[in-house]
Amino acid sequence: MDKERQRVIFVCTHNSARSQMAEGMLRTWGGERFESFSAGTEATSVRPEAITVMNEIGIDIAGHTSKTLEPFMGEPFSWLITVCDQAKESCPVIPGVAQQAHWSIDDPSGVEGDEAARLEAFRIARDRLRDRIHVFILAAGRDDLPHPEPTRIGQ
Repeated sequence: MDKERQRVIFVCTHNSARSQMAEGMLRTWGGERFESFSAGTEATSVRPEAITVMNEIGIDIAGHTSKTLEPFMGEPFSWLITVCDQAKESCPVIPGVAQQAHWSIDDPSGVEGDEAARLEAFRIARDRLRDRIHVFILAAGRDDLPHPEPTRIGQ
């Protein structure tokens, strides 16, 4: 019997770096167990530094676009994971999401300096997300643990 994929949405403020990287990692490494999305409390554009550091680990997010939560309202999600403190404050509870988690990842977009310093900040954020994504896949993807039933955002 095929198990339904868990739908996961990652949220940060601008949907430009951290949530985009998390979405790309879970989509790539989550196999058939997960369906991955990302959104922001406001939309901007995907940071080129995020695209660069993800390419370094073999994940292409160049085709991703920044979006708000609005297009996802009413869709079922097993998990909503905020990846920045500001997004957690902006949307602490979204009705209808089965499970919520918060991963406090520093914003690499705020780092000033030359390109090397900025890219290093994005690598640090990427690597912290990578570690959390691996643990999430192991825990949420286990068949012997209870899984939340998908519910709809906005209900």
